[in-house]
Amino acid sequence: MSGHSHYATIHRQKEVKDAARGNVFSKLARAITIAVKTGGGDDPNSNFKLRVEIDKARAVNMPKDNIERAIARAKISDEVLEEVAYEGFGPGGISVIVKATTDNRNRTSQEIKNLFEKNGGNLAGPGAVSFNFENKGFLLVEKGDNPESQILKLIDLGVEDVEETNDGVEVYVIPDKLSEVRYNIEGLGYVIKETELIMKPKNLQTVTDSKESDKALSFLEALEEQDDVQKVFTNLDIPNV
Repeated sequence: MSGHSHYATIHRQKEVKDAARGNVFSKLARAITIAVKTGGGDDPNSNFKLRVEIDKARAVNMPKDNIERAIARAKISDEVLEEVAYEGFGPGGISVIVKATTDNRNRTSQEIKNLFEKNGGNLAGPGAVSFNFENKGFLLVEKGDNPESQILKLIDLGVEDVEETNDGVEVYVIPDKLSEVRYNIEGLGYVIKETELIMKPKNLQTVTDSKESDKALSFLEALEEQDDVQKVFTNLDIPNV
């Protein structure tokens, strides 16, 4: 896939820029609060979802005080939250899965539907696109001086897949092995830049027309910016980005 960029890579580069401006901290704080409420408490050692969100916050240098405030807010808030997933199609025929957390399902569903329709997409029913995605644990490891040797060592840890990209070495694992693999990779002395639970597309949708790809990226960004949306996954692939 040389010369191509999956949306996850494009989004990651945008997140780095946003983090530099502090734009992602409020989103991360909400994700931490949600993880406490829906993942089983405020102890990251027993709440896997919370552990992942804290690791992600630390990766973009979110201050410790912000993290602690988000956890404390979850313990005193009486807000009832519900996790919802939406599936649909966007510009260029891309498949999209939106993960949201809301205190008002009807409101959020209507807003997500409007975003799809406004941007030339359409919301679909459960299972319409999720068959093309797999739940994975994801780690982005900082590249060392000898990437080939590094990749071989990572493979020896029993990971499912390893791929070298411009901004690091992508490692994919079974979701419930994420913490264990992270610990083992750090034991090798490597720096982990990102840890995440993702939905990885089995087949990519390549969009070659620049106007169509710009439209798709604008659509995905609009979804990301919706207040209740936590994560957006897609099979978009753009040549030469």
